[in-house]
Amino acid sequence: MPTDRSALWRCLLAELLGSAFLAAVVVGSGIAAQELSPGTIGLQLLENAAATATGLFAIILMFGPVSGGHFNPVVSFVDAAFGGVTWRTAGAYLPAQVVGCIAGAMVANLMFSKAAVSLSTNVRATPAHFLSEVVATLGLILVIFALARSGRSRIAPAAIAAYIGAAYFFTSSTSFANPAITVGRMFSNTFAGIAPSSVPSFVLAQIVGGVLALVVIKLLYPDMTKAEAADIIVPHHLVTTATTGEQS
Repeated sequence: MPTDRSALWRCLLAELLGSAFLAAVVVGSGIAAQELSPGTIGLQLLENAAATATGLFAIILMFGPVSGGHFNPVVSFVDAAFGGVTWRTAGAYLPAQVVGCIAGAMVANLMFSKAAVSLSTNVRATPAHFLSEVVATLGLILVIFALARSGRSRIAPAAIAAYIGAAYFFTSSTSFANPAITVGRMFSNTFAGIAPSSVPSFVLAQIVGGVLALVVIKLLYPDMTKAEAADIIVPHHLVTTATTGEQS
């Protein structure tokens, strides 16, 4: 377990705030796109994707040095499987990420003079969407851990942002790839929203994508170390020690 409880609380705060900013960017830019480009779905998606990719890049740089910049339960639990963080830390990150995404979606609604909570009616639960989320999540995790294993974590914020921006267009689901943001987007009946009935399918697909990524990473990088896993996205102060398996 973390030897410095104040360090863990700083990490949890960073994950909560980072997740909130991420949801605000995704939902807020979706609302703006609807209002700025009514009736042009392709342009709305381009605006939403561009804002999300650039915003994600900045948010990782902002909070990553404190918590690693996960903002995604799948990332945290795959990292725990490789020893980059403890399972207890990954479990602690989960509620911070979910609450942050819900709060961010609510703030985005309010910034555009809408009700803080408006459950989405955007049904997305189809086999194509399920497959898209599996693929999107698989690709995201592979990008993150391939960079860590090859010692290129310094370019992870840009690479992750680029991948998510591209995945908006090569997946029919627009690449949620994150259970926390999926839950958060449920609370906005706008362009970026998702109906509550579609959330379980998306979350299951994301978990499947994460498990597949774990298997693929083990096949590609069988000698992945705990120290390398601890450096995913942005190296930070809550790192695993090689000798004790604890964190400091």
